[in-house]
Amino acid sequence: MEYLFSYGTLQREKVQLDLFGRRLAGTKDALPRYKAREIEITDEAFLAKGDGKYQLIAELTNDNNDSIKGMVFEVSEEELLHADQYEPPNYRRIKVDLASGKKAWIYMAV
Repeated sequence: MEYLFSYGTLQREKVQLDLFGRRLAGTKDALPRYKAREIEITDEAFLAKGDGKYQLIAELTNDNNDSIKGMVFEVSEEELLHADQYEPPNYRRIKVDLASGKKAWIYMAV
């Protein structure tokens, strides 16, 4: 099992059902030393999914006062690969340390 931290669309039940075929089990958590900022998505394939032109991305600040609230979900390695396909092409998956101490994957724009 892997942990996947979401601060955006992957928290939505419809997205989870469409992508993973199930509702994900998760708990509230936070990503310290990051802040969320909005970017414009131009990838037509992603926009066709109906998730909106503007999405949040995590930006490392290294400021202890910054934190992004979200949910950490338990997913399989296969489900991570599905999530990789879901995210826009300019996003990459990296492993981070959450406030709870869990090591989780997040998606960041490059």
